[in-house]
Amino acid sequence: MGMSAPLARRLGPVDAVAIGLGSMIGAGVFAAFAPAAAAGGPALLIGLALAAVVAYCNAMSSARLAARYPESGGTYVYGRERLGPFWGYLAGWSFVVGKTASCAAMALTVGVYVWPGQAHAAAVGAVVALTVLNCCGVQRSALVTRVVVTAVLAVLAAAVVGIATSGAADVARLGLGSDATVAGVLQAAGLLFFAFAGYARIATLGEEVRDPARTIPRAIPLALGITLVVYLAVAVALLAALGSAGLAAAAAPLTAAVRAAGLTWLVPVVTVGAALAALGALLSLILGVSRTTLAMARDRHLPRPLARVHEGVPRQAEIAVGIVVAALAATVDLRGAIGFSSFGVLAYYAIANCSAWTLRRGVLPAAGLVGCLVLAFSLPTAAVVTGIAVLAVGSAIYLAWTPPS
Repeated sequence: MGMSAPLARRLGPVDAVAIGLGSMIGAGVFAAFAPAAAAGGPALLIGLALAAVVAYCNAMSSARLAARYPESGGTYVYGRERLGPFWGYLAGWSFVVGKTASCAAMALTVGVYVWPGQAHAAAVGAVVALTVLNCCGVQRSALVTRVVVTAVLAVLAAAVVGIATSGAADVARLGLGSDATVAGVLQAAGLLFFAFAGYARIATLGEEVRDPARTIPRAIPLALGITLVVYLAVAVALLAALGSAGLAAAAAPLTAAVRAAGLTWLVPVVTVGAALAALGALLSLILGVSRTTLAMARDRHLPRPLARVHEGVPRQAEIAVGIVVAALAATVDLRGAIGFSSFGVLAYYAIANCSAWTLRRGVLPAAGLVGCLVLAFSLPTAAVVTGIAVLAVGSAIYLAWTPPS
């Protein structure tokens, strides 16, 4: 196929929702609650609610834009079309860099659960396997994601019900507490936003969705709503079993919670569920990053060969993303990647809200923009500094070499 060949529209509504769920549930339940509890303490649930509100505003902006511009690339395309080439490029840069860090975090989550003694090696193996799967076509990836999401939801339901009926859960641990602070709540919300951001995968796959003007605006809020219900149930169970301090200290929170509830038979089930959830998130993340890479390569912001499409699949982009993620998975730290990824994704959605504002001025895009900026600059200092530096580097590259039109 040619350099600019379109991608085939093979994804229906169920596939789109499954991809969104696979991106969000794997990241949030097994990676984000512990650092968020460390930041927000007993006000974790308030941070979760705030993250959900900002995510909802962003989701509505993204859905409106995706219906108008059903192409691969998500906010890279929206920013380019509504705000100008530089803002589209900056959104794409933020997404690719931030979500590549997310991919590494999810790969390491797989490694920690599957082979704790060789977590980095297992993470690299997971990246290689899923990159090969993605190169076989998005329909196969969507089918695998649907199976993974179903299994993970069953595991989470068993854990939540088991904890709630064990007698070890204490609702007094859900209290706000006197040591909760505004700064802590905002930082917890910023870290939990990392977990909600998977609904963007539906928009970035817009060129492969059937009837995108109808499917995407329906799939995004549905996936987000299901995820919020799951997060709330799991967060309440974790806090009731461990308390905010115990949750903050847990390396594997759900495993620690079922152990605290005396449900030792559930530990291996939760371990398998965690690995599956992280694999599902990693699968969807690689899909999203590769499609944004494809869109940027089409506009020559990235090497032109990455725009090649073979049999409806952008294999060069898939392989390039897989190589970079594998390199990061072999070297980076799991928790450190979450804050950096959150900053990049919040910058991405800030541009999405600005783009949506040009379509129709209203409360949701304005609230989404303000929420993104507040949460981004409430993250840990290292994440903010690194994030600003990465955006500055990306801007310098653009200004130094603006590709010919």
